[in-house]
Amino acid sequence: MSDLNLKFEEAAKKALDLPERPDNDTLLKLYALYKQGSAGDVSGPKPGFFDFVGTAKYEAWAKLKGTKPEEAQQKYIDLVKKLGG
Repeated sequence: MSDLNLKFEEAAKKALDLPERPDNDTLLKLYALYKQGSAGDVSGPKPGFFDFVGTAKYEAWAKLKGTKPEEAQQKYIDLVKKLGG
């Protein structure tokens, strides 16, 4: 496992124990960066109209389409550090 992958996994663990709960926009950004960094471009069908949370997550992840996983991982690590993790 590369050094970046190790830091990414460590940041994911730290994100669960942040000193303060981030606002919803920041949570969506964390989610999207994590998914892009771990799974690549968005896949699967978009959630149904009444699944507001699922739709928001899907759309946040879709905005990162084309971003290299390594770039997403580094942005995720940086954001978690900025949030105190």
